[in-house]
Amino acid sequence: MTTTREETIIVEGGEMKAHLAVPTSGTGPGVLLIQEIGGVNGYMEEVAGRLANLGYVALAPDVFWRVQPGFVVQEFSDETFPKAIEVSSQVDPALAVADLGMALEHLRELPETTGGVGVLGFCFGGTMAYLVGAEYEPDIVVSYYGSGVAGAIDRAADIVCPMLMHFGGKDPFLPMADIETIESGTSGMENVQIVVQPNAGHAFDNHASPVYYDQGAAQAAWEITAAFLSENLSVE
Repeated sequence: MTTTREETIIVEGGEMKAHLAVPTSGTGPGVLLIQEIGGVNGYMEEVAGRLANLGYVALAPDVFWRVQPGFVVQEFSDETFPKAIEVSSQVDPALAVADLGMALEHLRELPETTGGVGVLGFCFGGTMAYLVGAEYEPDIVVSYYGSGVAGAIDRAADIVCPMLMHFGGKDPFLPMADIETIESGTSGMENVQIVVQPNAGHAFDNHASPVYYDQGAAQAAWEITAAFLSENLSVE
């Protein structure tokens, strides 16, 4: 069975805690899992478990540690969403990317990590995964509905590893115009794959938040993600 534990990552100015999930085999390629604005909640821990079940060592750091350590929202609602926005809006993007770069290196150095190391992020984490891909050298990048990607499309050329991006065609936080900007900005980049679930909204993978969850889109996107991981970050 998979196992979990808490890791402590040394970063500039302090320590960042992280949830680690290790596959039954005890070793595997690494995936740095970057949270939504809800923090490293039960949903993110479940995604880490999904990755471990596929044979990956999954590390999910508390990116909000500089603002409110341990902050989580278990389910998005009219009451909880504004608080998550309030906390996430205080995050310094440059510091967060630097922290995640240290987390990526920490993951590479774990004794359980064998083979390559990739980055996978959702929502806030989808943008962060993209920026980590541009700043550091992961072996793959998977970004789910990163609403900040279009605004940083000039960084696309800095990402040389295979990259998969998922979007919802009816995402109110990420309109089709932004998706078209991303498609145009990555046109001709053979390392980039973009998949749009046409009837899905934002955070369609988040089963813990019924207001957003789209089971069909989530399953379809995860099958594509699993195949992408298998092809580009293979488990021996």
